[in-house]
Amino acid sequence: MPETIGFIGLGLMGRPMATNLLKAGYRLVVHSRSPQPVDGLVALGATRAESPAEIARSATRIIIMVPDSPDVEQVLEGPNGVFSALQRGTIIIDNSSIAPGVARRVAARAKSLGAQMLDAPVSGGEIGAVSGTLSIMVGGDADAFEKVRPILDVMGNPEKVVRIGEAGAGQLCKVCNQMVIAGTLAVVAEAFALAKKSGIDAAKVRDALLGGFAASRVLEVHGERILKGNYKPGFKTKLFAKDLKIASSTLVEHQVPAPVLAVAQQEISARMAAGAGEEDYSGMAKVILELARLE
Repeated sequence: MPETIGFIGLGLMGRPMATNLLKAGYRLVVHSRSPQPVDGLVALGATRAESPAEIARSATRIIIMVPDSPDVEQVLEGPNGVFSALQRGTIIIDNSSIAPGVARRVAARAKSLGAQMLDAPVSGGEIGAVSGTLSIMVGGDADAFEKVRPILDVMGNPEKVVRIGEAGAGQLCKVCNQMVIAGTLAVVAEAFALAKKSGIDAAKVRDALLGGFAASRVLEVHGERILKGNYKPGFKTKLFAKDLKIASSTLVEHQVPAPVLAVAQQEISARMAAGAGEEDYSGMAKVILELARLE
């Protein structure tokens, strides 16, 4: 019989990730704050749970995909939370992007209850979630990682499912990931602005850059979004702003200077102030384009 997996959080990313597990033959018990995505998964064969505690009673493999640290804490430690009904031997996989310190704390709490917890944030956006090609950065016990590796390989590209280290290491890696994306996105916007102000075709500049050392997924995917003005969310600005806030506090904690991130964070903050929290985060390019009077 296939394993039963509990899945909590069926938003933009969680729903396609859960759908891929169903397609792979896993039995799923699902819970989310919004009823519509739960209804959709139930229609595909999943079982509905009314609370995180019910999830914990139904499965010893539990996936969490919610927006922020307080959401994870509520799912685990709140009334009718996972920890209130946790079975010994359970492995919790937290695919959310949260503060590394919170990840370490809840992993220690899970261990005290006879369970194991992996922090396993993802990268790849909605496109990667739908196609099952996410990069997954994992922190936690090596034996727990090996036990749930087949589950992770369904949701992510097996070549990009990597255990980074002990609890919290996955979230720290995600911080690094978001820093690199933010810095690259900021300078791609500047390059496009320069091309346009100089009177040359920014699309041709992008094509040329993709053939050399400047090539990147940011230039490939978000560069195209910027050129087409398509900011339909694959990953929302408000969530990226949250991630950069986590990155900033983590950098302060470890006394690492980050002037490039500071600039990117200002641009994201400007987009939030403009009411663009629901747009794709690649819209941070608009800040530079507007300053250059190109929009």
